[in-house]
Amino acid sequence: MAQAPIQFDRASGVLEGANLWERTAALALATGSKISSHFSHRGYNGCANLLRKTLPERNIAIKLNEDAVFEFPYGDGYWSKLLNRSYNYEDELEVLFRDSTDVDYTLIDCGANYGYWSVLVSSRPYGSHKAIAIEPSSQNFAKLANNSRVNDGRIELMKCAIGSARGTARLSGTKHEAFSIAGSANSGGEEVPVIALDNLIDDGKVSASGKFLIKLDVEGVEIEAIKGGARLLATDSVVLCEEHGNDPAHTVSRFILEKTPLKLLVYDPSTRQLETVTELSILDRIKVSSHVGYNVFGTASAFWQNRIDALNANAARRMQ
Repeated sequence: MAQAPIQFDRASGVLEGANLWERTAALALATGSKISSHFSHRGYNGCANLLRKTLPERNIAIKLNEDAVFEFPYGDGYWSKLLNRSYNYEDELEVLFRDSTDVDYTLIDCGANYGYWSVLVSSRPYGSHKAIAIEPSSQNFAKLANNSRVNDGRIELMKCAIGSARGTARLSGTKHEAFSIAGSANSGGEEVPVIALDNLIDDGKVSASGKFLIKLDVEGVEIEAIKGGARLLATDSVVLCEEHGNDPAHTVSRFILEKTPLKLLVYDPSTRQLETVTELSILDRIKVSSHVGYNVFGTASAFWQNRIDALNANAARRMQ
């Protein structure tokens, strides 16, 4: 029988249910995150995963807020940064989600992994929004389903990949945060069903008259996913799309800017605003780490553009 999860409250810093070695490991994981944050956490994941091999196999349940619990295997290199209470995961998404608590929107969480954003966005402090979490990996999906279960089953789950059209593909990779169907003609890997974003409308999962925030973390298939979502992206929607730090050509942003009707925006930490991208050179300044993913935003919605303008105005006032 599996051990009960270790409990960690990010607000108070209280760690419960851990033995002495597990407490020592928690201190090491948090300290390692604080130190490595000065160089974009380079090397942290690998070191944490080595430490994990010395730990018993059990989960840790992170209390993100009073209505959100996020579980993952204790010592996981990607998610253990959450033990560092000063660490913020994907700041640029946090800014928009926090500002949109009063909007009646649905989160479409593509490449949901273990469901971090679905758990948060569906929680009361974030507005109790409907979240549809889409994840193709059987390994990840089991952990995603568990996170829905420990949060009262409030997340709608879909086990599939997102692409340009319906079909099947091969999912491959060695890191749970980087599984991909890119290059799926290769043999090996897990065969997974693929749908297009517009199929969510066809299948009655969402209405073409709704409001949506669409997180697109699909590891190299972003452009195909955008191509398959023309109708959905023409609604009151914003696509939150990963731009890879190791891509100096800014391929995804270039496609959005040059090949779609979407207005392209990027979060600029220096101004704390979502800046409109007219020239891709702004990304040369913002994408400072080659091993990190950065999120860009695309929208054709006047509603969301007005919201973003107001968000920026508030940020500008706070900077004065």
